[in-house]
Amino acid sequence: MAEELLINVTPMECRVALIENGTVNELFVERTVKRGLVGNIYKGKVVRVLPGMQAAFVDIGLSRTAFLHINDMVWSRSQPTPNVFELLHPGQMLTVQVMKDMLGTKGARLSTDLSIPSRYLVLMPYGNHIGVSQRIESEEERDRLRSIIEHIQAEHNLPGSVIVRTAAEGVDEAAIAQDMCYLSKLWEFIQRKQKEAATAELIFEELPLPQRIIRDLASDETAKIYVDSREIHGKLSEFVDEFVPTIQNRLIHYPGEKPLFDLYNVEEDIQKALQTRVALKSGGYLMIDQTEAMTTIDVNTGSYVGGRSLEDTVFKTNMEATQVIARQLRLRNLGGILIIDFIDMQEAEHREEVMRQFERMLERDHAKTKITQVSELGLVEMTRKRTRESLEHLLCESCPTCQGRGYVKTAETVCYEIFREIMRYARAFDSKGGFTVVAHPAVIDRLLTAEAPAVADLEHFVNRVIKFQVENLYTQEQYDIILT
Repeated sequence: MAEELLINVTPMECRVALIENGTVNELFVERTVKRGLVGNIYKGKVVRVLPGMQAAFVDIGLSRTAFLHINDMVWSRSQPTPNVFELLHPGQMLTVQVMKDMLGTKGARLSTDLSIPSRYLVLMPYGNHIGVSQRIESEEERDRLRSIIEHIQAEHNLPGSVIVRTAAEGVDEAAIAQDMCYLSKLWEFIQRKQKEAATAELIFEELPLPQRIIRDLASDETAKIYVDSREIHGKLSEFVDEFVPTIQNRLIHYPGEKPLFDLYNVEEDIQKALQTRVALKSGGYLMIDQTEAMTTIDVNTGSYVGGRSLEDTVFKTNMEATQVIARQLRLRNLGGILIIDFIDMQEAEHREEVMRQFERMLERDHAKTKITQVSELGLVEMTRKRTRESLEHLLCESCPTCQGRGYVKTAETVCYEIFREIMRYARAFDSKGGFTVVAHPAVIDRLLTAEAPAVADLEHFVNRVIKFQVENLYTQEQYDIILT
């Protein structure tokens, strides 16, 4: 599958789009004033230990304390799980790494089991095993890579666990040895900073987004890497020379007048990725609803009636939906618990084929996914590892008009609220003056037309004159009642 990486750089932010077969499948955004924290290593101070949760809050110098669970700490796994008080106490200084960014009101998630990535390897200094990426399927290649790592570790007496990344498949020993040397020097640097740090502070910062993308995503399948900043192109060229020289001829500076993201319709796809409804080419559609607890995806046939029978129509819609859902999960970076409601199918063979297709579509996802089960109601329950904020949470905030509900009260409902409020005022105040209602144009329009008979009855009931005033700056739910 042909891949292209588009790197768009401005002084305020950097955005990277992963294009597969001409379609945007993943988007990464890093803003200058709010860089992601995942991968950063800090010297932290334990603020509070929570024995009931087997966890602790740790100050790492951020606006919110971070969270450290005992399962993310280094201790001998051959022993029973210790009590958190056996490992931590308030005031204790320790070295931690951010596993998950701050999300919403939650602080960052930490681990004491450090992992330091390079192009081909991940060094875990406190471990003692060698692992190979599951995406490398050839047993012969897996054995070759394990043998190389064992040889390098023995020759240089290097400690810790090493995980061989997918990018190492087919790479010669010299390149892997160079990677290992880089990780060894980096670990020595981190250890030195550990000893020097006396307070909660950052001791190692993960690479900027463009370099991370080159390190983690550029592969033999990557045909072109376009960068629209000459400065960043120069820095990436130096980075590629040192770590990934094989892709140097694919790194291209884009000087065109038309914005790079416009050239590939990325901006349009970003806007669509923020909408609840996603159209399918057949005429069906998805409804994607992201909440704090989980994300639900509902599949509908919509206007599609092209099948030979209802069952055939449903089956084809579900098959198309598997591809679109897999893409939307990556593009929107949806994580945590996901519930997918495919359209009910009568034939077991169709249900199995849809699930097989969906699993195949998820194989290209860089985030770890797991389909847990299909419930009795036919809902597909799955999880997707979440390490950074979703696109919606990154680019949007709760609507001040509806307070994040996603809907507002109708003009009719607001009118009836106004009627009830006027009756309360009439009982509470003896003044014989009238009332002036200040509200949104749609509400005033309804009060003067459809609700005019009700207004007349209310004036007679409270024996007061009711006047109306339009306020264009009010939302549909806002209104004021003024005594005149």
